[in-house]
Amino acid sequence: MNKYLTNNLSVVNLFKKPSKKSEIVTQMIFGESFLILKKTSRWLKIKIKEDGYRGYVQNKNFSKFLKPSHKVSILKAKVYKLPNKRKKLNIIPFGSKIKVLEKKNKFLKFSKGWINQNDVKLISHVEKNLFKRINIFKNIKYKWGGKSFKGIDCSALIQIFLNFNNKFCPRDTKDQVKYFKKNIKLKDIKKNDIIYWKGHVALAISNKKLIHAYGPVKKTVVMGINQTIKKIEQTAKLKVIGIKRV
Repeated sequence: MNKYLTNNLSVVNLFKKPSKKSEIVTQMIFGESFLILKKTSRWLKIKIKEDGYRGYVQNKNFSKFLKPSHKVSILKAKVYKLPNKRKKLNIIPFGSKIKVLEKKNKFLKFSKGWINQNDVKLISHVEKNLFKRINIFKNIKYKWGGKSFKGIDCSALIQIFLNFNNKFCPRDTKDQVKYFKKNIKLKDIKKNDIIYWKGHVALAISNKKLIHAYGPVKKTVVMGINQTIKKIEQTAKLKVIGIKRV
């Protein structure tokens, strides 16, 4: 039987080919799990458990599969050496999953150190508004393949919030637009509807405004819906191909 491993590093790049010069197709954040499909001394060809995505990661000392108990609910959570804020060891991104081993004061211990209990939610936690926290990514730089505070792309911005709320979501826009079945007309658009172009996606935060990780401005921005549709049509010659309701 195939055994999963768990990523125990803050963020790991997944490459298209077994080379650091290859395209970064996505990332794994802390606590995501994967299967090894092929192995060499330097590279692993893997399949990510959460979304089935395949690619190559450098062969690191990943941990055995850990069933998580909590998930990070802020943009970046500090990891401390002790259950106090004196010595910071690391930072793990929004959506990271941890297995809590111990609680002391207001800190939770996991495999890499101690984390403030206010920075996490139980793994079973689901928010009524699935995209409630999306503004934490405002002004985060655009990064192709990125999935964290270090840089994020348009489809990851949608995926990580659905994953955070224990919902499956494909990684790429071409797969997302097929996966979500409920079609909406532009005149009926409302908060949390998802707008797709070929190779791009944005989330409506009201019936007038949207948020998206937008390559041309190199960051995650809030813009007018009609303004964005017009701009993408003018600059990239692309029309909206679907508006979906989750």
